[in-house]
Amino acid sequence: MPQTRSYAIRLKPGDDLKKSIQSFVDANQIEAGWIASCAGSLTDYHIRFANLPKGSRASGHFEIINLSGTLSTDGSHLHISVSDGMGRMLGGHLLDECIVYTTAEIVIQSATNLRFIRENDGSTKWKELRVEEK
Repeated sequence: MPQTRSYAIRLKPGDDLKKSIQSFVDANQIEAGWIASCAGSLTDYHIRFANLPKGSRASGHFEIINLSGTLSTDGSHLHISVSDGMGRMLGGHLLDECIVYTTAEIVIQSATNLRFIRENDGSTKWKELRVEEK
């Protein structure tokens, strides 16, 4: 019978958003997870915008408007939207070196009957998601 498990974590000032989430996923052996909710702020963002080869960076104060994606010990795929002090938003693929300003309050859920696997399937140059039942 499929079961869902929920986790709640808080990242602190100076934590790397992506690395901290992946460390939590690895430590808790989450094989098929997703971000249910995230509220927080950053002092630095590093985001790869659509179809660009490299990430873009900025420093300042940014609100995390949304964080979504799939999580797995086999690799995670996360997208983020942030806003600046004027409320202007931007978003894209979450990269390392997004640094928490005050907090990042994150709820993660996982399906205990599934496994998310990242592999090259030939349809793109990226490792894509394959969902497997346990």
